[in-house]
Amino acid sequence: MSIRRRLTVLALGGVLVTGCTSTGSPTAAPSPATPTSGSTSGGTSSAAPSPDAKSSPAPGLPASLTGQRPDWQRCDDWGGDWRCATVNVPLDHAKPSGATLPVALIRKEATDPKRRIGSLLFNFGGPGGSGVDMLPELAGDYEELGERYDLVSFDPRGVSRSSGVVCRTDAEQAAAETRVDATPDTPAEEAAYLKDAADFAAGCARRSGKVIPYTTTTATARDLDLIRHVLGDAKLHYFGISYGTQLGGTYAHLFPKNVGRLVLDAVVDPTADSAGHARHQTVGFQRALDNYAKSTGQTPKAAGARITTLLAALDRRPLEVGERRLTEGLAITGIAVTLYSEESWPLLTQALRAAESGDGAPLLRLADAYNDRDPQGRYSTQSHSQRAISCADSSERPTPARAKELLPEFRRLSPVFGAFLAWDTAGWCAGWPVEGEAKTPAASAPGAAPVLVVGTTGDPATPYEGAERMAEELGEGVGILVTNKGEGHGAYGTSECVTETVDAYLLDGKVPAYGTTCG
Repeated sequence: MSIRRRLTVLALGGVLVTGCTSTGSPTAAPSPATPTSGSTSGGTSSAAPSPDAKSSPAPGLPASLTGQRPDWQRCDDWGGDWRCATVNVPLDHAKPSGATLPVALIRKEATDPKRRIGSLLFNFGGPGGSGVDMLPELAGDYEELGERYDLVSFDPRGVSRSSGVVCRTDAEQAAAETRVDATPDTPAEEAAYLKDAADFAAGCARRSGKVIPYTTTTATARDLDLIRHVLGDAKLHYFGISYGTQLGGTYAHLFPKNVGRLVLDAVVDPTADSAGHARHQTVGFQRALDNYAKSTGQTPKAAGARITTLLAALDRRPLEVGERRLTEGLAITGIAVTLYSEESWPLLTQALRAAESGDGAPLLRLADAYNDRDPQGRYSTQSHSQRAISCADSSERPTPARAKELLPEFRRLSPVFGAFLAWDTAGWCAGWPVEGEAKTPAASAPGAAPVLVVGTTGDPATPYEGAERMAEELGEGVGILVTNKGEGHGAYGTSECVTETVDAYLLDGKVPAYGTTCG
């Protein structure tokens, strides 16, 4: 799907929520209704959401919220059949009659209204990605689904048009990228690294202090249920990608009886803590890099040595690129972005050759795409929202001492990405002014309708093992694991088999056999 091309949806820094790998995880037991299939799709059973049943809101919400009806108007930024609206949600769901927060929506109505199933809501990941921006860009990938569903997405609370979190200026962001060493080697570099993280957190508190205590995924899942209700749907039909799988798993846990047809693709491991997520991404990105190396006729060892030599040189002396510099950290980011899709591997070959010849511009352009920096030096605030959501979700606040404990293991797992991701655990929520919700999110959903959980074996950011664990956590008969043997972050639209399997589920309610494998 196009999300593999729109790589700026994701951010490498979000190890707390965007990616994870482990080994030897147990496989969820198949339900009696979905017998195990070790290879291609076998028999199917039927999911039976009730699109015509009466919609009911979550208890405790005032009529001023549950009685809303979105006022759909032409979107300022999107033409054609796209319509935008706003739905008010409680700022604090513990105080549903208190202050509210506006959540921005976008919709394209089903093109075959006589066969309409309902609304299909999307979250494309991040966290911090704007669904209002992303859905129109990616809608071509969901054209068949759009015949029978209203395609709907939204900016989650704390994101873009929904009271988006802002933490620093573009100039401050640019300065930090070149001033701060992402893999500190000396006490002075460590102090600068942690100071920058604390300064970022202080900026969030100063500029967005009223919002950041309420940016948890749990709160967004509750918003999602209110959106479902005001759209008139008895059940939630939902497509979550990357972080969107965490949101989907949280929703299923909170509202199992409201689950309609849910698809989770490129799945975040709900059982991993902050170090576990960092470890998983370390393994995942190295795995993808090794696969890239093999595709170019190199051994993983030789390719790794070549890249670590380049990174060490950049750590000592960044490459000048006009008025900017390619640092080691930006180079790692530029390398990582190309691993999200096998289609991007040729860009990595070109960028590495250029950097080795003294030209850092190609790697810097890749890093800019990943960091959502435009040619004028303007950044989106996605990384700000991502940090706010991640740190509101996680109760953990790893220390520099913990990062140093992880360094030997992480460097062994990945000489290229290990140190970067180990240190990220210490810097990500350093100095955060709000306590986090929990060590790991809850995803168990007994009584929910079947949920498709799609994992890709070569996914670098949310490695395959996370899908196994999500299926297990959702519960027997609920989490239906579908395996895609391939590369890249996300399988829908990339694998014809996965696409057909997902479409059959969303359009016809056909639940694939647990363990269905594509590729």
